[in-house]
Amino acid sequence: MSGESGPRPGDDAPLDPGLLEIMACPDCKAPIAQQGAWLVCQSAACQKRYPIRDGIPVMLVEEAVDPMKRNES
Repeated sequence: MSGESGPRPGDDAPLDPGLLEIMACPDCKAPIAQQGAWLVCQSAACQKRYPIRDGIPVMLVEEAVDPMKRNES
């Protein structure tokens, strides 16, 4: 992997609404919504953020930013 940690400028172009409608958080299976260059889980208990890189959603739990863990450090 190239060591990139998140989205880059220009990765915030809107994704197809039909694609967003069928996608779900791979961790908890809740719906997701696009917020700029991120896809954000809509579950209050999860809230993981998945990056969009080069217009491609990276829906891997290992690549997600977990706001719950950030608060634990």
